[in-house]
Amino acid sequence: MSRVPHRPLHALSFDIEDWFHIVDIPGLDDPTKWPAMETLVERRTDDILAALDRHGTRASFFVLGWIAERYPALVRRIHNAGHELGSHSFWHRRIFTLDREEFRRDTKLSLDAIESACGVRPVGYRAPSFSILQGTEWALDVLLDCGIRWDASLFPTQRGHGGYPCADAPHMFTALPSGRSMPELPLGVMRIAGRGLCFSGGGYMRLLPLWFIERGFAQFVSRDLPVVIYLHPRDFAPECPRVPMPFSRKFKCYVGMHTTMPKLEALLARHSFAPCGDVLRERGLLGVSA
Repeated sequence: MSRVPHRPLHALSFDIEDWFHIVDIPGLDDPTKWPAMETLVERRTDDILAALDRHGTRASFFVLGWIAERYPALVRRIHNAGHELGSHSFWHRRIFTLDREEFRRDTKLSLDAIESACGVRPVGYRAPSFSILQGTEWALDVLLDCGIRWDASLFPTQRGHGGYPCADAPHMFTALPSGRSMPELPLGVMRIAGRGLCFSGGGYMRLLPLWFIERGFAQFVSRDLPVVIYLHPRDFAPECPRVPMPFSRKFKCYVGMHTTMPKLEALLARHSFAPCGDVLRERGLLGVSA
């Protein structure tokens, strides 16, 4: 009898922020202006929730504290649908722009806002723009001190806002200054001519054709590793407001939005997904002493 290949459980995640939380764009970096801006986060997150319900799939939702404070009913809808809640910071500031105390205050504000909205205090975290870089490993110590028990913030190849040289498989991250360790679910990258390329989230998933994304999945399945999908409500929003930005950023931010939902639904039909915490548990990383 031929042996049936193992099909790994992949991680499905969404970073819940509004379109104007794009980092490093002049005109969007003043939080006092955010309340007056057009919003799409509720309606597009509800579209995501409906798609997951159609496919009977649970996911992780890394919620911005600013969103949780402003739209607590949205956080409750996510929680009541059975999904996992994580923190995505409060103000969506990149960690390498903060000092230790600023980051601690931001993290606590975020956790408090999410808990106030739905009664659940998150134990998972994803940094804005995957902004834990070499030299900011202290942030994981702060997260542990704040009650976070696992992280999904490392981007294991070069990108516009940095990247972190680490394994692209789930692992125990041990480079914390305190000597402690943290279960880590990094973003996965496929290998093309020896180089790492993200294929399963954000602008990458909008821009790449489905057959190419499936090629990335095949690479990970052949290694018995989970793919990590990450998407934002704005990735599903062709009506997203446009603001002035360099052409390269405009291309990455706005192209392919009408393709995101069909691609996601095709992947949900073909692969098995779960929240990030469940994938780490399946890999035996949660419950390991930190």
